[in-house]
Amino acid sequence: MTNTAELLKGAAELFPGEVVTQAHVRHLDLPQGAGRFALITLDNGLDHTKPTTFGPASLANLNTAIDQVEKEAADGEITGVGITGKPFIFAVGADLKGVELLKRHEDALAIGKGGHDVFKRLSALAVPTFAYYNGAAMGGGVEVGLYCAYRTVSAALPAFSLPEVFLGLVPGWGGCTLLPNLIGADRAVSVIIENSLNQNKQLKGEQVYELGIADAIFEGADFLEQSLIWTAAVLKGEIEVVRPEIDRGDAWHEAVVRGRAIADGKVHGAAPAAYRALEIIDAARNGDLARGFEAEEKALADLIMGSELRSGIYAFNLVQKRGKRPAGAPDKSLARPVSKVGVVGAGLMASQLALLFARRLEVPVVLTDIDQERIDKGVGYVHGEIDKLLLKGRINPDKANRLKAAVTGSLDKAAAFSDADFVIEAVFEEMGVKQQVFAEVEAVVPEHAILATNTSSLSVSEMASQLKHPERVVGFHFFNPVAILPLLEIVRGEKTDDASLATAFGVAKKLKKTGVLVKDAPAFVVNRILTSFLGEIQNVIDEGTPVDVAERAVEPLGLPMSPLVLLELVGPAIGLHVSETLHGAFPDRFTVSENLKRVVEAGKRSFYVYADGNSAKPELDPEVTALLQQGDTVLTEEQVRARVLDVVAREIGLMLEEGVVAEAQDIDLCLITGAGWPFHLGGLTPYLDREGVSERVNGKPFLEQGVASVPA
Repeated sequence: MTNTAELLKGAAELFPGEVVTQAHVRHLDLPQGAGRFALITLDNGLDHTKPTTFGPASLANLNTAIDQVEKEAADGEITGVGITGKPFIFAVGADLKGVELLKRHEDALAIGKGGHDVFKRLSALAVPTFAYYNGAAMGGGVEVGLYCAYRTVSAALPAFSLPEVFLGLVPGWGGCTLLPNLIGADRAVSVIIENSLNQNKQLKGEQVYELGIADAIFEGADFLEQSLIWTAAVLKGEIEVVRPEIDRGDAWHEAVVRGRAIADGKVHGAAPAAYRALEIIDAARNGDLARGFEAEEKALADLIMGSELRSGIYAFNLVQKRGKRPAGAPDKSLARPVSKVGVVGAGLMASQLALLFARRLEVPVVLTDIDQERIDKGVGYVHGEIDKLLLKGRINPDKANRLKAAVTGSLDKAAAFSDADFVIEAVFEEMGVKQQVFAEVEAVVPEHAILATNTSSLSVSEMASQLKHPERVVGFHFFNPVAILPLLEIVRGEKTDDASLATAFGVAKKLKKTGVLVKDAPAFVVNRILTSFLGEIQNVIDEGTPVDVAERAVEPLGLPMSPLVLLELVGPAIGLHVSETLHGAFPDRFTVSENLKRVVEAGKRSFYVYADGNSAKPELDPEVTALLQQGDTVLTEEQVRARVLDVVAREIGLMLEEGVVAEAQDIDLCLITGAGWPFHLGGLTPYLDREGVSERVNGKPFLEQGVASVPA
């Protein structure tokens, strides 16, 4: 195996900062006299918060361990070989920090070849091999187990996936070739394409077993012990593992067609990874593993040197690292404890907030509103959602009772908020109303209480301007649906002090939200960008471009939904309100569409109607069409796309000049976590840089070369 060793040595020199995984070999006597067994344990020497990865030096260590067990197997010293991980972690795949550093296609090709060459040796050993998925397994961690003859999985395993397509790669160390040949093409498409493009959905241990990836499942407490007892029974012939025959006919073809439909629905052809993965799955039908591995290596190298992967890694790092250490946040030691929360309002948004605070903070939450009927409805909504969690088995009866008891309502703000540490308002989006609410709340809360506003576009400073203590007012802007979208725009008003801001960030962390510090500027980040984006789409429609042309124009971005479907989700009335706010602040750049006004005045919630409730096939509502008054300027899709991207690039440039956020990275983090923009775009600024829009509009790119692109 000299070639593999040399290959990995060369790759390791390109990646001096690798956190190296060791592959420890220990020997044990299997129960029931099944012989001496070699167990390889993957361990980087760190605790479970630093998962085990495979960089070049780590692969070289596994290669050396296989040298040892290969000789022992050939000499008849062992009856089998197993591979497992450190506590709670099996292995989570290739080390992406190393992938970021690669500059040449041949180096990227070496990474794919190195993984295949090492892992293939497991299936070539003279004795049976076993993978024991004891903890989190992703990417190459999943793949190394596919080369073994048998696999067991822990029932406590929390996360198992092939996330490569989500990031802009393919499972390139055997996943695209081996998985469909193990569990069939349809199930493989679900794991490799569908789960990956569904926000990197993870499988639990039970699902791994049900899919047929693992041959046996055991409880977490004594997982390895039970796996070894099972291994002994397999080796002695007492247990025979029978797997269903793979359908290599029409079912295989239909699975690939289904995968393409999923990819089209999610990325609209805008990102190549899913399609490359499907090509390899399609070609794997005849079981030619060598050909499949070669195709994986080429796809891996091509994609590593492509922009989508670099943007995907950039996005991943934003969410996993920057999102957990917010830029500009005050020292967390300044944060005050929060032992009771007040919510002003009991409508749908307020009720969603009450549920979130109760579940995550596990403190009393009290809602107030202008009449008892609204309060009862809000509290009833929260209790109903808790009952749903109980029915789904997400919480136990004791927890359900405690949560319900924690959420109450009161007409009397003084009684409700006199001991509250954090009060958030979610009332009508009108400055006078919000100022009045805060004046009433300030009069009854303790001096240390934080006053938070869920405003989507109004000035936090103006809202606080008439209070005795404006320093404790902070913007706390959630995104709908509250339970799903992670972003929390935390807005510092002109007089907000560090303690209030630190408390807001502390609460955001407990809510498991991604807090981003935002300056008190009109519509903050996401709504300002989306309004410039949607506003320009609306402008070209108003000028005369057909609606379907305007919608199709931005499909190449691969956004989660079309602009007018997004407007439907936001609500045309809210979209109109935000555009009016921004027009008031920046009249030269933001327009208020007369057509959108007509749609809102007509009480329309959408530009579309859905035949037979099929959301996949929307049709323009004829009643909306009748309301539209258009000019006679008809643009092509390319012209529309150029106009929209230019407008957005200009707005982002101005926002960075104004200091709305610290860096372009925060813009992208907001779009990914607050608007669901795809990882393969890296949010938006890498795409604008890649397409030359940033340079054309602002005279310079948003990001330095190598940040979300191949290093120079």
